[in-house]
Amino acid sequence: MGTGEDQVEGGIPREDGGHERAYTLDRRAIAAILYAVDVGDRDKLIELMEPLHAADIADLLEQINAFDRGRLIRLYDREFDGDILSELDESIREEVIGMLHPSVLAEAVRDLESDDVVDLVEDLEAPQQAAILGALEAADRVAVQQALTYPENSAGRLMQREVVFAPEHWNVGQAIDYLRSSEDLPGQFYHIVLVDPRLHPMANVTLGKLMGAPRDTLLRDLTEEVFQVIPAEQDEEDVAYAFNQYHLISAPVVDAEGRLVGMITIDDAMTVLDEEHEEDILRLAGVGEESSLSDRVIDTTKRRIPWLVVNLGTAGLAALVIAQFEETIAVLVALAVLMPIVASMGGNAGTQSLTVAVRAIATRDLTRSNAWRVIRREMLVGLLNGLTLAVPLGTMTALIFGTPMLGVVIAAALIINLFVAALSGVAVPILLDKIGVDPALASGVFVTTVTDVVGFFAFLGLATVVLL
Repeated sequence: MGTGEDQVEGGIPREDGGHERAYTLDRRAIAAILYAVDVGDRDKLIELMEPLHAADIADLLEQINAFDRGRLIRLYDREFDGDILSELDESIREEVIGMLHPSVLAEAVRDLESDDVVDLVEDLEAPQQAAILGALEAADRVAVQQALTYPENSAGRLMQREVVFAPEHWNVGQAIDYLRSSEDLPGQFYHIVLVDPRLHPMANVTLGKLMGAPRDTLLRDLTEEVFQVIPAEQDEEDVAYAFNQYHLISAPVVDAEGRLVGMITIDDAMTVLDEEHEEDILRLAGVGEESSLSDRVIDTTKRRIPWLVVNLGTAGLAALVIAQFEETIAVLVALAVLMPIVASMGGNAGTQSLTVAVRAIATRDLTRSNAWRVIRREMLVGLLNGLTLAVPLGTMTALIFGTPMLGVVIAAALIINLFVAALSGVAVPILLDKIGVDPALASGVFVTTVTDVVGFFAFLGLATVVLL
C-alpha cells in the first residue's frame, strides 16, 4: 500500500498515503464535485456522487458553505435520496429540506422507515412537517403521527413501526413461507418476534437460527436466551443503555397494555448512545449540547457566553482570595510568578477526575454501592500525584529563587491542591447527580472554582505563615 494514489474502499474515495483519515472524503473528490457544480455539469456531478454512501454525501453538504450547498442540491435535484436527509446534522437539515423541490422531497422520504421519518419531522416547523407527512401514504402517515404522540426522546419516537412477528405456535416452514409471501417487510430486520393471541411479545428468534433449522421445528424451540421488552414511554437514554448492557441487536416496543407496537434496532440505539456521549462532552466544555460546526456565529456566541459569564464570576472569587494576601505578594514577588503553576496543576488534575466520574455516571458504572470506593481511589491518586510532582517542583523553585523554604511552600501547596482537585473532581459530579442536576453541565464550573480557590489559599496562606 502507501502508494499515495486515490483508492475507493466501500464506495468512499480517500487517500491511502497515511495523511488522510480513513473513511473521509478525499479533498480532490470534493474539489471535483464542486467544479462540476461550478460549470453546471449535472451528468458529471451524478457520476461523482453515485459511488458515495448517503453518510458521505451528508458529510459533504455539512462541510461546504451554504452557497455551494444550495447550488449542489439544485443541480443534483431528483437524485437526492431520503437516506441523505437522515444522515444530515440537524443544524442544516431544515435548511436542506427547504431547498428541495416538493416532488423531490416527497420521493426522498417515501422509502424511509417510519423511525427515520419521525426523526426528520419532529424538529421541523409546521409547514415543513406538513409537506413531509403529505408525501407519505396514508398508513405510513398515520404511523408517523402516532409516533409523534409519544414523549420527545422516548422509545416511541425512536422505534420503527415495521415489525416482523409471528404466532408462538408456528414452525420454521410457516415462518419462511410467510416471509417469502410478504410484500411489506422492513428494509432491515434481525429477529422474528413471537407473540401471543393478544399481541404480547413472548420471545425473539434470530434469522440465523430460522434459516438453519428444519421446516418442522417449532419457533418456540429456537428462541433467544436474552429477551428485553422496551416500554414505549421509556427514555431513549435508558433504551441505549439496555442495548449496550445486554448486547441486544433489536428489541420489541410495547404500549401501556404490553402490546407490540414497534421495534428498535441496534443502529438507532447506538445513534442515541453516540448523541449522549457528544452531549456530555459539549456540556463539560460549556458550549451547549446542540453545538455544531455548521451553526451560525450569533447562535454559537449565544450558547457559549452564559458559561463564560459564570466562569468570570468564579474567577472573581479566586481573585478575591488573592486580594486577601496582597501584602504577602508585595513582599515576595516570586509568589505572583509561581501562583499560576499551583492553580493550573490543580485544574488539570480536577479535570482528569471529573472526566472519569462524569463518564462513569453516564454509563452507570459509578453507583451508590461503589461511590465511596471510587472517591477513596481518586483521593489516593491525587495524593500520590501531588507527592510525585512536589519534589521536583519544590527543588527547582528553591534553586531558581534561592529560597529553600519557598520550595517547601509550593511543594506543600501542590500536594494539597492536587488532593482536593482529585476529591472534588469525583465528589462534585456525584453530589450533583444525587440532587438531580446534570453532572456534565455544571461540574466543570464548581471543580474549577474549588481548585483555584484552594490552590491560591493554600499557597499564599502557607507563604504568609512560613516566609513572613
